[in-house]
Amino acid sequence: MSTLAATRRDHRLAGLLVTVAAVLLGGWWLDRPASPPAPAVVSSDAALRQHFDQAVRLLHAGRHAEAVTVLHQVLALAPRLPEAHVNMGFALLGLARAEAARDFFDTATTLAPGQANAYYGLAMAWEALGDLPMATGAMRSYLHLARAERPEHLARARAALWTWEQARRPDGAASTAGRELATAPAMTRTTAPAGPGPLPDSGNRFPMPATAGARP
Repeated sequence: MSTLAATRRDHRLAGLLVTVAAVLLGGWWLDRPASPPAPAVVSSDAALRQHFDQAVRLLHAGRHAEAVTVLHQVLALAPRLPEAHVNMGFALLGLARAEAARDFFDTATTLAPGQANAYYGLAMAWEALGDLPMATGAMRSYLHLARAERPEHLARARAALWTWEQARRPDGAASTAGRELATAPAMTRTTAPAGPGPLPDSGNRFPMPATAGARP
């Protein structure tokens, strides 16, 4: 009997020790500091769209230096996004950095040969660099591709093209009808514009959905 009682006593003691250990462990778990919530994750696609739209607003506000800064962020996320290269070109044109602008427009035409306003910007960059033959060729490409552009952009492009073609004529002669076209108020151009002026439509809208080729 004494052996049986001793065995029962050992079992009760072991059970008591297990219970105490469980209580202590439970208290430690309840008292431990709560883990901080995981930070919200912003998808790269959402960040890309946010930066792109911000850059377009800055461009249209004439804040070209700020637009360049934001467009660098866009290109860091999507270095092959043609629209970003186009808009960087327009921002650089606004800063009178025609050579750098030309390179971005060139890249855009390589990434997307049908990107209409890349050729518009390229024409303006070549004009600012004093190369009217190249400017003429680029503007012709723009007019060929610009099916969905607004009429005022097409009018500016045609007026610029006519002006450059006349400037390249040996005798400098111009027809009366052509002179009226080039000097109409809605189509007025200077030979060395200080900035890009109203931006063509294509390229200033974020592609929806983002093209697969636009991702790094």
